[in-house]
Amino acid sequence: MPPAPHALTAPLVVEFPFTRSLGPVQSDFLTGLRQRTVLGVRTSDGKVLVPPVEYDPVTAEEIRDLVEVATTGTVTTWAWNPGPRRDQPLATPFAWVLVRLDGADTSLLHVLDAPGPEDVRSGMRVRIRWAEERTGAITDIACFEPYDADLDEGKPATDVTRHSGEFADAVTGIVAPARLDYTYSPGRAQAGYIHALSERRTVGERCPSCRKVYVPPRGACPTCGVATDEQVEVGPRGTVTTYCIVNIKAAHTANLDIEVPYVYAHIALDGADLALHGRIGGIPYDQVRLGLRVEPVWSEDGRHPDHYRPTGEPDAEYDTYKELL
Repeated sequence: MPPAPHALTAPLVVEFPFTRSLGPVQSDFLTGLRQRTVLGVRTSDGKVLVPPVEYDPVTAEEIRDLVEVATTGTVTTWAWNPGPRRDQPLATPFAWVLVRLDGADTSLLHVLDAPGPEDVRSGMRVRIRWAEERTGAITDIACFEPYDADLDEGKPATDVTRHSGEFADAVTGIVAPARLDYTYSPGRAQAGYIHALSERRTVGERCPSCRKVYVPPRGACPTCGVATDEQVEVGPRGTVTTYCIVNIKAAHTANLDIEVPYVYAHIALDGADLALHGRIGGIPYDQVRLGLRVEPVWSEDGRHPDHYRPTGEPDAEYDTYKELL
């Protein structure tokens, strides 16, 4: 077995906009925030839920009894965040808090602007700090801030009042960006696979029990559940076992010279017992077929196959790849 390659890591980002429509209750809640009004719903047993939901979590009954609660409340629990990340509500250290607004029976998750963790405690009084520009989103609440009722006139109201939920230009949908940043380490088996690609070789690993060769290697046989460590070079040629025609230009291909439609296929490299993914080029998309024999065309930097093209060989017989479909 060759010596283990050095560990590989790479920063990866998964990001996409999540677009959703709002039902009548969530629409009223977010539209109310735009107007500096916090709405909840009253259930049949008299409890007030903030944020509001459309169905009673106990009885599953539909609920539409909107009520307005106060913009002050009490921290029920919290956690300190010493290092804010991209797009979090505050750029300076803050506390994640659950706040039970006055008049509500449930808590709202948001952030508290505080100098340090020593300034945060369960039971402390807080109030909403509104965003200067409000659009009808949870971010219309910029954050919570410590609140001293003795410095205010009178006491914060705990009574709730019914609300019609009638707003002009109601918010009916939102676009919520979703993003996950993480560092990926492929592990021993896939690191060896990646290192071999940089040498224009494709390697897999053989299971010591069933003797199948898996490409890319996983470090263990998914069938037998035993570790694999025998490295086997496969390919470079292979057979198309199945494929799909792509008619939509995806975001990750926006900066690549790939015109739609194009074909993405499962390719069983010679000597492998598992098909890998690859794009098919050098042939019209409507001429790609099962059994087509292909070979890799390497990227300009030579670090990976850019796509696979026909070799000119006769198509493979179905019986030679039917177990790899």
